[in-house]
Amino acid sequence: MSNYDRFAEVYDRLMEDADYKTRTDYLLSLFEKHDRRPALLLDLACGTGGFSNEFAKRGIDVIGVDISEEMLASARQNSAECKTDVLYLCQPAEELDLYGTVDAAICCLDSLNYLTRPADVQRTFRRLHLFIAPGGLLVFDINTVAKLAALDGQVFLDETEDTYCVWRTEYRRGLCTYYVDLFRQQGDGAWDRELEIHRQRAYTVEELTGWLKAAGFTDIRTCGDMVRRSPREGEQRIYFTAIRKVLAESPAKAEAEGKAAEARAEAEFAADAEMETL
Repeated sequence: MSNYDRFAEVYDRLMEDADYKTRTDYLLSLFEKHDRRPALLLDLACGTGGFSNEFAKRGIDVIGVDISEEMLASARQNSAECKTDVLYLCQPAEELDLYGTVDAAICCLDSLNYLTRPADVQRTFRRLHLFIAPGGLLVFDINTVAKLAALDGQVFLDETEDTYCVWRTEYRRGLCTYYVDLFRQQGDGAWDRELEIHRQRAYTVEELTGWLKAAGFTDIRTCGDMVRRSPREGEQRIYFTAIRKVLAESPAKAEAEGKAAEARAEAEFAADAEMETL
């Protein structure tokens, strides 16, 4: 079960300030900056379909992929209400498997940070390279190291008429853990409590850029949150854009090099984990 399965039914109410429309406009501006407007778009880690539906409203065909069946159930309901036609698939990002290629892909709202093993990020980039057409654009954003580190020891509250959510955070050695107490009012007026634990890994721009290059992406650029300028020191969210290039070397060689880099990242991750136990 995904950590978001139980969270799915209240996710949209708690994310009302996400402003998918404005963020979709911004994403489209990044596509236009690269002179690319996709006919077919992959929305990786699509959640309840906020971005998928906004792009579909603009006449773009969309494939939404998420690991949570419950989030996808909400996404399908939202698409039905929006009268949009989105194809939703339940898959882990690192095991992405489409029927063909897409013109572009997005992975938004720090979804990539939820891949807490560096090797899984590298696998995801390699799968994206496989299913984005040559010359296609990848756009994603991350919570920065500065943001996640600053969350250590913080407590946040979200509430709606019948939902109360308490987020407690802890940051250790690049890993931010969210302890989420979710209180929901039942029909008889009593309150039900559930605890969920979510984790995000902090990745540097240098790490992600290196892994994108290793996967076969080029023209890798970064910018601040919802702006065109370069990220500044202490930036909370960073957007990446990268072009899927045609590899000059054979696919077998590229695959071997990717797996070698993945093995190195896995070894470094294991060494870090061992250090934490000392």
